[in-house]
Amino acid sequence: MKLALVLGTSSGGTARHVKMLAAGCGARGLPVEVFGRAQTNGDFAFGAGTALVHFTAVEIAERPRPLRDLRAIAGLRRLIGRGRPDVVHAHGLRAGALAAIAAAFVRPRPALIVTVHNAPPAGGTTRTIYRILELIVARSADSVLCVSADLEDRMRDAGARRVGHAVVPAPATSPVPDVSAETRARIRAEFGAGSGQAIVLAVGRLTAQKGFGLLLDAAARWGDIQPRPLVVIVGAGPVAAELHSRAASLGLTVRFTGQRADVPGLLAAADVFVLPSVWEGQSLILQEALRAGVPIVATRVGGTPELAGEDAAILVPPGDARRLADAVRAVLGDPVLAARLRRAAADRAYALPGEDEAVAAALAEYRRVAR
Repeated sequence: MKLALVLGTSSGGTARHVKMLAAGCGARGLPVEVFGRAQTNGDFAFGAGTALVHFTAVEIAERPRPLRDLRAIAGLRRLIGRGRPDVVHAHGLRAGALAAIAAAFVRPRPALIVTVHNAPPAGGTTRTIYRILELIVARSADSVLCVSADLEDRMRDAGARRVGHAVVPAPATSPVPDVSAETRARIRAEFGAGSGQAIVLAVGRLTAQKGFGLLLDAAARWGDIQPRPLVVIVGAGPVAAELHSRAASLGLTVRFTGQRADVPGLLAAADVFVLPSVWEGQSLILQEALRAGVPIVATRVGGTPELAGEDAAILVPPGDARRLADAVRAVLGDPVLAARLRRAAADRAYALPGEDEAVAAALAEYRRVAR
């Protein structure tokens, strides 16, 4: 069986997932072609380490660009027609819709699978376009895989003939370091944490979807906690300046670290990890936090409840700064609760599927649709 993987713009989780699938299928003897933006390959090096995985650049725009979209469709049609894959697996609705149109002109038409990785935008024209893409994918794909139950419901409503659950594990890493007292002291000193001051850690791309503004609003309610918890936000993105300004206007001392290569160590050293997102699928950083055994407070959105379960995190309604603040306050003020959350997180992480299970699930779906 030959496989083609298609992805559009990605700076994180989707690209890492596609690379994992490509490497896993290549290691099992399947020839794999990956089609996506040249920049994405520059960031993730899809063909590294295996001779059976090859990358070809197809510039799939992040937003509707009629001429660029037509060129992308033509490029995909040519590459799919030349390579004759048995299965085309596209990731994201834009990549899925363009791949569906391209594959429709290839004879024999390959089987098409589309994984939906993100929720629809809040409103306006972009949401309308998103719905059109959903309808194209639902009516064209032989199988639609989704990263959360709410997306599965949307795609069924759109008319998809087969809807399943995508398994998106965090990349395999070395074991979380056992953070010694010396290492913890070094991390605390780097961030300027005072004696007895708790570190509240958040990690992610600085975008509106990640909800870091909600975390800042919650932090403004911790004036009764002495010393006041220190908020550390790891990541970079388009709303960085807005978050800096918001923290200053609230009178908060927040450490914005930018990108870091030592996130597992930071997680293990934190007193509580907060995931305040507006929406999440199968959050990779949440999986890493579970592995680290850190107490977790998160918003009850998308795939987060299914991923964390009801015991490994305190889940609060999205957009509710008071409930988020109270949940963090409860963890910091109750060592017994914090210890219970740490144990439950580690147990939950042990039960989560890994990369081998994710590749096996994808291969089973490829074989089913190829038949």
